[in-house]
Amino acid sequence: MDKKRIVVVGNGMVGHRFIEELCDRNNNSEFEIITFSEEPRLAYDRVQLSSFFSGKTANDLMLTSEEAYDDKCVHYYLNEKVVAIQRENKCVVTDKGREVFYDKLVLATGSYPFVPPIQGNDQAHCHVYRTIEDLEAIRASGDTSQVGVVVGGGLLGLEAANAIQNMGLETHVVEFAPRLMAVQLDDGGGELLKQKITSLGVTIHTEKATKAISAGNASRYKLEFADGSELETDVVVFSAGIRPQDALAKAHDLALGERGGIVVNDSCQTSDSDIYAIGECALWEGRIFGLVAPGYQMARVVAAKLCGEEAAFKGADMSTKLKLLGVDVASIGDAHGNTPGAQSYTFSDGIEQVYKRVIVSEDGTKLLGAVLVGDVDSYSHLLQTMLNDLPLPEFPSVLLLSDGAADSDTGSAGLASLPDTAQICSCYDVTKGTIKAAVAAGCSSMAELKVETKASTGCGGCAALTKQVMDTELAALGHEVNNDLCEHFHYTRQELADIVRIKKVKTFDDLLESHGSGLGCDICKPTVGSILASFWNDYVLKDEHIGLQDTNDNYLGNMQKDGTYSVVPRVAGGEITPDKLIVLGQVAKQYDLYTKVTGGQRIDLFGAQLHELPDIWKILVDAGFETGHAYGKSVRTVKSCVGSTWCRYGIDDSVGFAINIEDRYKGLRSPHKLKFAVSGCTRECAEAQSKDIGIIATENGWNLYVCGNGGMRPRHGDLFASDLDRVDLIKYIDRILMFYIRTADRLQRTSVWLENLEGGLDYLKQVVIEDKLSIADELEKEMAESLGQYQCEWKTTIESPERLKRFKHFINSEQADSGLKYITERGQRVPAPAEKETLADGVGIQQAEKAQRIDVVEIQG
Repeated sequence: MDKKRIVVVGNGMVGHRFIEELCDRNNNSEFEIITFSEEPRLAYDRVQLSSFFSGKTANDLMLTSEEAYDDKCVHYYLNEKVVAIQRENKCVVTDKGREVFYDKLVLATGSYPFVPPIQGNDQAHCHVYRTIEDLEAIRASGDTSQVGVVVGGGLLGLEAANAIQNMGLETHVVEFAPRLMAVQLDDGGGELLKQKITSLGVTIHTEKATKAISAGNASRYKLEFADGSELETDVVVFSAGIRPQDALAKAHDLALGERGGIVVNDSCQTSDSDIYAIGECALWEGRIFGLVAPGYQMARVVAAKLCGEEAAFKGADMSTKLKLLGVDVASIGDAHGNTPGAQSYTFSDGIEQVYKRVIVSEDGTKLLGAVLVGDVDSYSHLLQTMLNDLPLPEFPSVLLLSDGAADSDTGSAGLASLPDTAQICSCYDVTKGTIKAAVAAGCSSMAELKVETKASTGCGGCAALTKQVMDTELAALGHEVNNDLCEHFHYTRQELADIVRIKKVKTFDDLLESHGSGLGCDICKPTVGSILASFWNDYVLKDEHIGLQDTNDNYLGNMQKDGTYSVVPRVAGGEITPDKLIVLGQVAKQYDLYTKVTGGQRIDLFGAQLHELPDIWKILVDAGFETGHAYGKSVRTVKSCVGSTWCRYGIDDSVGFAINIEDRYKGLRSPHKLKFAVSGCTRECAEAQSKDIGIIATENGWNLYVCGNGGMRPRHGDLFASDLDRVDLIKYIDRILMFYIRTADRLQRTSVWLENLEGGLDYLKQVVIEDKLSIADELEKEMAESLGQYQCEWKTTIESPERLKRFKHFINSEQADSGLKYITERGQRVPAPAEKETLADGVGIQQAEKAQRIDVVEIQG
C-alpha cells in the first residue's frame, strides 16, 4: 500500500521502454505499475513491421510477453482505451468504465497516421500502415489484388512499399514532394534512392497531388491527380506522415502546441506536474521527435526523475541509418546544409550507385551533416565526428571515402579520438566509457556486451561501431579480437575462403548448413557469392547463386541514374577492328544509346532498358563480342599504349601482351574490381603504376607494379619485381591475385589490402617469389582451375529462355518503362537533368552529369 502507483497510457515501444527502465531501477520495490494498451497485444517492434510480409509473425515482433510483465508485477489491460483523465482526483477512466487512480501518470499515446483529405479515402481497400491489425488488413486486400499504391514517400511510405512488393503486387509510390524522403535527404540523395528503388521494380511518382480515389477501369480504383493524370490500383496504403496522439490531453486542458503535441519541459512534465508525456505525442521546445530513439531518451528521463535521480531531456539527434527496399540510406545532422555559410562536398558514382554529401561549417572545421545512399559504411564515424565536434582533416573531401576516412593518416577522427562520454548507442544511452568498462569487467563478445550494456539491442544501427569499440578495447587489453563476418558465420572472410577452397563447397546453402546459422544477410550473401565465384567461376545466374548477387550482377549490367543499364562489351587491350566498331555503332544507333570511349579503352553504351538488354547482347555476341564484366567485382580492363608496333619509343609489344593478359584473366572474380595496364616503355602512356596490376616494358624484360589505385584515394603502385620474362611475370600475377583472393577482407581493394597486410610488400614478395609458405603451386593451380571455367555470362544467358524471363520491367506486363525523360546534347540522348548545381568557381553544371560514371567532388558554399 506504500507503493506509488504509476499509470502508463499506451504500451507501444516507448511506453514499454519506460516500464523497463523503471523496473530495472527499482526492482518493483517502490512503484506499482499499470499500463493500458488499445491494441489486443503488448508492445511490439513497429520499426520492423515490414518483416511481417516476409515471413515474421506477430509473436516474432513482440518486445515482451504477458508472462514477463507478470514476473515483474506489471499490471496490464489490453484492448482497453483510456478516454478520460480526472485530474482533480488523479484518476483515469477507460472505455470499459474502469477507474484507476494514479500518483503519477505517463502519457505514451504515440501518434496516428495522417490520411490526406482525399475524396474516396475511406473505401474498403484503403488502409493505413501503423499496427499489426493494419498489416493484416493490407494482406487480406493483397490476396485479391494485382496492383498496390502507397501514398507517401517518406520512411514509413517506403517501408509500406516494401510490404506491398513482398506480397507480389505491382508497386507504386506517390509522393507530393519532388523527391523521396524529403526530410532526411537532399536532391542528389533522393534522386539516387529513386533510381535504386525503381530498379527493384517499384514505380515512383513524385510531385503528385492526389485529389480523388474513384472506381478504376482495369483495376479496382484509380487515383486522380491534380495535374490531370491518373494511376490505377487495387489497394491504397496511406503513409503520408504522422500526427501526435494528443486528443486525451486536449480534452482535459493540458497545454498543447499550436500544431498539436503535448507540451513538456526538460523533465518531460506536462502543464500538470503529476502528468508526463513521452514519445511522439510529446512536444519539446516546439519539436515532435518522430524516431524511436528520442522517445527512449524521454522514457529514461522520466524513470530517473521518478526515482529521485538527476536527469533532463535536452533534445535528440535525428540522424538515422536504415535499409529501405534493400537500399542503404543514412542522414546525419543538417542534411540540407541550411546552416548559414555551410559548405558541402559531394561524391556521385553512377555505376556503383553511390551518393555521398558532407556538409561542413563555413570555416571548414566542423561537420554539420551528411547524406549517404548506397554506401553507409562511414555513418558511425561521421555521426561521432559531428556529435563530438571532432576536428576535421585539412581537406574535408576525404570524408567522402568509403571508410569514412577514419584512419589516422588522413587526419580524421578514429575511435581513439572519441571521448569516453561519446554516445555509441542512442537507444539505451550507452557511451564509449560504458563499453570500455564492460570489456574491462570481462565482456569479450557482442552477446555478452549486449546483456551487460544493452548496446545495439534496440534498432541495431550502432552494432558495427559498438563492435569496433569492443574490439579496440579487447586489443588494448591483450585479448584476441573476434572478427566474425556477421552473426550467421563465426569466421572471417579469409577463413570462409579457406573453408570453401579446402572443402570444395559449391553453394551458399551448403556453406550455411555446414558452417553457419540462420538465413544469411546482405553482408554474408554477397561475400560468399564472391568467394564461390573466385574459386569455381560458376554461372552467377544459376538458381543456387542468383540470390547472392547485387542489382548489377542480377542483370549483367550497371544500373544507371535513370534506371536504365549500360552495355559494356570487352575490348581487350583497347584494340578493336573496324567491323566491330561498325557493329557497336549500329547497335547504338538502333537503340539510341549514348556512346562514350572510357578511360579503360573500351566503348560504353548507355541508356538500354531492361527488356532491350538480351536483344542488344544477342547482336554483340553474334558479332564476336563478350561481356566486359563492368558490372562485377572482377577483372575489368587491361589498358595499353600502342607499344613497339607503332610507337618509335616502344620497347616491346604492349598491345599484344595486354590482349593476352586480358584474355587470360577475363571473368576472374575477386573481393573487389581489378584493373590492369601495360606500357610499352617507361614513358608510361598506359598509366600502369596507378593500377592493381601494372606492367612496364624495359630493355631487359618487364617491370611488375602491384596494388596501385586511382580514383578518390590514389595510391602509387609498388615495384614488385624487375626485368621479368613473360613466363615469370604471369606466374607472379597468378600467385599475387590468388593470394589476394584468399586473404583480403570483403570489398577490399588491392591497395588497402597491401597496406593492411602484415609485413607489407616485403612479406608479399616472400610469399610469391620465395614461396615462404610453400603454397605457390597451389595458388597457380587454383588460378588455372578458376580461369578454366570462364564463360561469357551474356552468351549463356541469351541461350536460356528461362533466364531471359527476368529481363522485363514489370512482373505481369511486357510494358517498357514509360517514365524516362531525355534531352539531346552534342548529338546524343542523355537523361534530362532535374536541376542545375553550382560549383565553387561559379560554373553551372548539370546535377547528374549525363549517364556515364561520375567520380566528382563538388564543393558548394
